[in-house]
Amino acid sequence: MDLGVTISTDPALALYALTFVLGGALLGTLSGLTPGLHANNFALLLAGAAPLVPGPPLLVGAAMLSAGVVHTFLDVVPALALGVPDAEMAVAALPGHRLVLEGRGYEALRLSAMGSALAVVFAVPLAVPMTFLMIKAWPTLAANMPLVLGTVVAIMLLTENSLSGFAGGVLAFGISALLGMATLDLDPAAPLYGDVLAPLFAGLFGAPILIDAMGGSGIPEQTDKTITIPRRAVLLPAAAGALAGAVVGYLPGVSSAIAAVLALLALPGSSGDRGFVIATSGVNTANTIFALFALVALGAPRTGVLVAVERAEVPLNLPVLLSAVAIAAAIGFVLVLVVGDWYLRVIGTVDYAKLCVVVLTLLVVLSYAFAGAIGIVVFLVSALVGFIPVRFGANRVHLMGVLIGPIALWYY
Repeated sequence: MDLGVTISTDPALALYALTFVLGGALLGTLSGLTPGLHANNFALLLAGAAPLVPGPPLLVGAAMLSAGVVHTFLDVVPALALGVPDAEMAVAALPGHRLVLEGRGYEALRLSAMGSALAVVFAVPLAVPMTFLMIKAWPTLAANMPLVLGTVVAIMLLTENSLSGFAGGVLAFGISALLGMATLDLDPAAPLYGDVLAPLFAGLFGAPILIDAMGGSGIPEQTDKTITIPRRAVLLPAAAGALAGAVVGYLPGVSSAIAAVLALLALPGSSGDRGFVIATSGVNTANTIFALFALVALGAPRTGVLVAVERAEVPLNLPVLLSAVAIAAAIGFVLVLVVGDWYLRVIGTVDYAKLCVVVLTLLVVLSYAFAGAIGIVVFLVSALVGFIPVRFGANRVHLMGVLIGPIALWYY
């Protein structure tokens, strides 16, 4: 059975392939809407389950990519609905949370969906020249990776607009880097999969937001769904996010949030919170496309989903895999608008303090599932570290030292 480019000319085969893509989209929907389930951890579950799935490896890979893409569209939904602080804490809140506090949550969902969808449109034609450029530049980048990553960190610190923020950024980066060095090489016994990324990320980026939000009044009433910024103000952050997705796709340790900040720095004027939501979503989704090309060209998987694809020994047939990405992106766009609005409405009707406790409990359970008893300890320590930037008025992106520090040391 040939599952190459002929897949688009054989209706029966195309329908068979579409079944795998839709199955992946369903899994991505469930994972994207589950608070605390990071895409990388979800991808590890996919890699473990792949051998059990009946079907050609190429289509299993298409299902994995479909799940990963839909996850990048939908993970904004619980991110916006959970961890919303009191209005008095709006300045310290994440950009998406500030929009929810203003009653613009529906608009934030639409901006995120547009950022992700436009990033796919921009990233596909950019991927070929960017990959060619990276093939040429990679030996130099790899030889100087500590300097490259150090430059990224320095730029991020310089974006802080106060001495307190700068000091908090340095402290957050340093301690999170030490945390990463102490934990990333652990191989704990666990019920699901021995991996410490789940408790690390849940503690650093999830628990502090939820704990701060427990004293809040929850989600205020959301107003209309109108996008209140000009079309140009949507296109530019989306394009910048797509281009920055190449940085995430090729450079290890650089997160979507870091790339979004760097992208917005390059734009004329200020796009504000809305631009950040668009750019971050764009980076997150475009990253999948660039990482796929990086795997084909360099043999280096840069995302958890692509690690899963490599482990499952999926044939790297770009036409089929990119088709799966495109279909999944269309599905993800629709789901954000339909499921996202419903999610915000439902969350707005529940007791917010109790909800935060439930989600925190879920994070503890996920930490144990992925890393056993050690995972719970890592989660608790990471949660303490996660409070550092917000208490100093610094950006949370400095906590990505948990990956950047160990990676820079490894290349050194």
